[in-house]
Amino acid sequence: MKHEYTNRLIDETSPYLLQHAHNPVDWYPWGAEALDRAKTENTPILLSIGYSACHWCHVMERESFENPATATLMNDNFINIKVDREERPDLDDIYQKAVQAFIGRGGGWPLTAFLTPEQEPFYGGTYFPPVPRYKMPAFPDLLVGIAEAYRDKQSDVRQNIQQVMAGLRRIGAPQPSDAPLDTALVDDAVKGFSSFYEPVDGGFGAGPKFPTAQPFQLALRHYQRTRTESSRDMTLHSIRKIAAGGVYDHLGGGFHRYSVDSKWLVPHFEKMLYDNAQLIRLYLDGWRLTQTFRFRQVVEETLEYVRREMISPEGGFYTAQDADSEGVEGKFFVWTPEEVNAILGPELGAEMCRIYDVTESGNFEGKAILNRIASSDFDEKEMDRIEVLLNPARKQLLAAREPRIKPQRDDKILAGWNGLMISGALDAYQTLGNPSYLVMAENALDFLFTAAYKNGHLYRTVTNGQGKLNGYLDDYAFLAAALLDAYESTFNDKYLEGARELTAVMVERFWDSRAGGCFFTANNHETLIQRMKSGSDGPIPSGNAVAAMNFLRLFSLTGEQTYHDRAEQTFKLFRSEMDNNGYGSAAMLNALDFYLERPKEIVIVGDRTDPSTKDLLTRIHSTYIPNKVLILVDENSALPLPPIAQGKSSLDGKPTVYVCHNFTCSRPVTIWEDLEPLL
Repeated sequence: MKHEYTNRLIDETSPYLLQHAHNPVDWYPWGAEALDRAKTENTPILLSIGYSACHWCHVMERESFENPATATLMNDNFINIKVDREERPDLDDIYQKAVQAFIGRGGGWPLTAFLTPEQEPFYGGTYFPPVPRYKMPAFPDLLVGIAEAYRDKQSDVRQNIQQVMAGLRRIGAPQPSDAPLDTALVDDAVKGFSSFYEPVDGGFGAGPKFPTAQPFQLALRHYQRTRTESSRDMTLHSIRKIAAGGVYDHLGGGFHRYSVDSKWLVPHFEKMLYDNAQLIRLYLDGWRLTQTFRFRQVVEETLEYVRREMISPEGGFYTAQDADSEGVEGKFFVWTPEEVNAILGPELGAEMCRIYDVTESGNFEGKAILNRIASSDFDEKEMDRIEVLLNPARKQLLAAREPRIKPQRDDKILAGWNGLMISGALDAYQTLGNPSYLVMAENALDFLFTAAYKNGHLYRTVTNGQGKLNGYLDDYAFLAAALLDAYESTFNDKYLEGARELTAVMVERFWDSRAGGCFFTANNHETLIQRMKSGSDGPIPSGNAVAAMNFLRLFSLTGEQTYHDRAEQTFKLFRSEMDNNGYGSAAMLNALDFYLERPKEIVIVGDRTDPSTKDLLTRIHSTYIPNKVLILVDENSALPLPPIAQGKSSLDGKPTVYVCHNFTCSRPVTIWEDLEPLL
């Protein structure tokens, strides 16, 4: 296909950047060529950040970046740089925070930031329309105004820069607190976000609603410690409602990014790897607590979606699927009664339409998003009847949907996001016993340690089998967590050794020996306007929170005090942040709960291949124990045992379990009936 325009992005590997390679905008990727030109010409930078599955990014591209007149304004007045936020989360973090200061609210994508040639932000926003609407200026008018301000009002520009840079320094360099680390931090956080819990449809606040895992997992930990039933009930009610809404794909499995309304009905239809990885684990927690079939079904269907759509031939997990197909948001996912009846026949089709809200008028732009909001409160007997009747029908509709033109898939493989999904698959393997989940996880680990980890260096992305870009804190922390999960799933020594090695590299390159905690970028990374350090969650958990949890798990598995001390330093560094923003610090508070409660250190003496050992392990994993560490005493292991496991032996040659907590161990037990009360 011949294109009228081609810019420098044509040489990039990111699907998002390639989407813009034929814009009339003279785009540069982030790098020396663009930054040097800006300095040489004293021209401001227009920085646009997005990602391939972002609906509003596509809208702004069609409206503005494909418009030759708008492109001319951009090219005449700015050095235009396009960034994939998934490749460069360091840039996205800095300039998101800067733009939030300018607009006085949360940011988002597409992000539009205006910078000096020295990369200092002096104005910004998110999506801008081509004409004035939504109480926003027209993008062409904004471009003219910004160019004039940079040329004629340098004092105003410098004032903006000074204010934002002071804020970035404050946010990016938290200071340790001497205040106590105690359970009041967890209690206050849960109380705080419970106040904006929405009791009818679940979740927090009004639309848009995000199915965020970390706060709900903190609420379940709070319930486990305090037996506050409201903490458990709001979580279980919410995940039931989320799984009933259109934000869940009832045919193909998996979750869309978020719902634009309060009922979880109408999503933005992109599917992100990181959402599905985290929600798998949340629904497993729901299943452990209730044994509710629907929660297990959601886990199994979501993992089947990942297997079907999101695994590369080499075993790595792809990044995302788009919201749009054929240029229309959600087109792949919606139905009419005529389409359903043509596939299922009038009788079964009518029942399917009744249960899944498929009507002539539709619930989304004249068509229907499948959902079970109305039927989500049916009693268990009725739900079982529906499942027996309609499960084959759902499979028929899924098969009929397959030939449709699918949303574009972002085939980048990101090390950190792969770590999250590996952990999700391993959690499902441990809990549900399906060996294919273990195969899925181990294949991904093998691939990553072949393609993404070279000579002690972890790459952020893998494209066409080649590692690219420096790994960030998230990549090291999430992948080390996945290795610890793999060790507790297999007790293969190589995974524990791998976790220790990766953690050692992380400490060497990211740890702040002065104040504690880890920077987001390594000490050999390019110099940016601020080296950020954060304990707050975004769509994914904070890298510092996951690193702290890794330190604590490694302390239990090795007995090495240094790990414990680094976790404690991290908590002290982010203590004020946990106090001031419990919802946004949920992952750190989950790790703090592990630290304060101390884990149950479950020591198993026996052969890892013995069916009786495997049965005990599956039962342990199927019990809700948020703070636990598993240690296997196996004569085939070459690793030294941590102090807690030394001297433990089997009874009568049978697999034997000791449950240790707060430096005290239970009597040895060999059967589940004796073990269950100890857990």
